[in-house]
Amino acid sequence: MEHVLITGGAGYVGSLLCPQLLRAGYKVTALDACYFGDDFLPNDDPNFTLVKGDIRDSAAFEDAVKGVDMVIHLACISNDASFQLDERLSTTINLDAFEPLVAASKAAGVRRFIYASTSSVYGVSDKPNVTEDHPLVPLTLYNDFKGRCEPQLFKYQDDTFTCVTIRPATLCGYAPRQRLDLTVNILTSHAVRNGKITVFGGTQLRPNLHVRDMCNLYETLLTIDDGKIAGKTFNCGFQNMSVMELAEIVKAQVEKEFPDRPAIEIVTTPTDDIRSYHINSDKIRRELGFEPQFTIEDAVHDLCQAYKDGLLPLGEDEIRHHNVKTMMALGVS
Repeated sequence: MEHVLITGGAGYVGSLLCPQLLRAGYKVTALDACYFGDDFLPNDDPNFTLVKGDIRDSAAFEDAVKGVDMVIHLACISNDASFQLDERLSTTINLDAFEPLVAASKAAGVRRFIYASTSSVYGVSDKPNVTEDHPLVPLTLYNDFKGRCEPQLFKYQDDTFTCVTIRPATLCGYAPRQRLDLTVNILTSHAVRNGKITVFGGTQLRPNLHVRDMCNLYETLLTIDDGKIAGKTFNCGFQNMSVMELAEIVKAQVEKEFPDRPAIEIVTTPTDDIRSYHINSDKIRRELGFEPQFTIEDAVHDLCQAYKDGLLPLGEDEIRHHNVKTMMALGVS
């Protein structure tokens, strides 16, 4: 039984990925500070271990990585708004802690290290298709640090330690540790709970990827031949759309899911978030044969079903669905 360590395993992606890998026959350890709780994790599975710890604690990481075959590094302070709460905190977690984790993983005998970067490293681009060789033009420290970690990882690449970087699109859809501060999820929450969608800007292009496709890719990366991924970087997105186009899809899908409700209104408001880019994911399809399976409509349907099933509150959101609110409430430092 191969052993996978997922840093950030109690996060949005990790909460879906941990049980998925257990079902696939892996032994799974999640290392996470658990700011958002852990009651949604498969804690009763004998092949699952939760280590409540901080990735900045080198001793805790070195202990957690013992006997591990592969690492999926998801842990970070996610998104620009969270990052700006405390730049020192974000710098120590997203940048300073990264290379020591990679070095410790290699020293422990880990064979494969999978790094979750972000497609937002491209910043603003008017190119019709942004490929992996496009210059990185980060607009924020979050984007900057994500990009700066990539060459740090590849310094350790060799025949015994396979390193790969993924630049995912903005994720969407339902997961046990839900986030409602991502574009499609925000729009859906507004539509379901308020009957009105507020669009900030609207013309910005956003690449999107269903969280289930993200998990399927990570599972694929655990088994694919070393030579196909070693020292490589891959974009991973599915539907590139403007924020307004996303809002229109959300409106149509939510009205379909809740046919007895009034029509949903879309209103626009100015924004200072000018990130706009259209990523190209041909490389991952061509070289790895990976094809996303789930659409924006699927993501909205899953979220609507979660509301219907009582998995998400129709009243006031729980703060753990929002990174900034949670971190402010906890006074994370």
